[in-house]
Amino acid sequence: MFQHKEATVDALESFIIEAKAVTYISGKAPSPVATRIGATDIPYEKGRFRYLDSYYGGTDFLGQEVVWDDTAPVWAMNYYGRILDAERFDGGRAGTVIKQALTALYQEKRFLGGFTYLHSLGEYVDQSVGDYRSFLGVERIRMGERVVYQLDYQGGLIKP
Repeated sequence: MFQHKEATVDALESFIIEAKAVTYISGKAPSPVATRIGATDIPYEKGRFRYLDSYYGGTDFLGQEVVWDDTAPVWAMNYYGRILDAERFDGGRAGTVIKQALTALYQEKRFLGGFTYLHSLGEYVDQSVGDYRSFLGVERIRMGERVVYQLDYQGGLIKP
């Protein structure tokens, strides 16, 4: 069972970043069978940890990421993202900006703590408080002064 010791905590945070980088962001194909009706699931596992990103929707979507240590859930994040200006922006453009921005962020070996990325399709801005143990954040894409996309997220450690 997962124990909150420094070495294990470092391993968990590293695994979360790795899992995020090699699933949706890298274009990994979803699992052919979802864990919940109508969901899209993208799993990853390495060593003792398993990760699952499971979401509903497309342009506007809601999902959850969970990490298990063997069979015990130890970390989770939920999120809701949406296009705010469908006349100027769409899901395809949002996906392009997000994938490039998050790839750059994960290369810094982190997924939290303010981040800005300039892309020709818009400016990606992420703001969060806390660390992977307990956090709350929002990511946005701006075109000029207008916010055209927003995703709200929160999560942290799961303790029995």
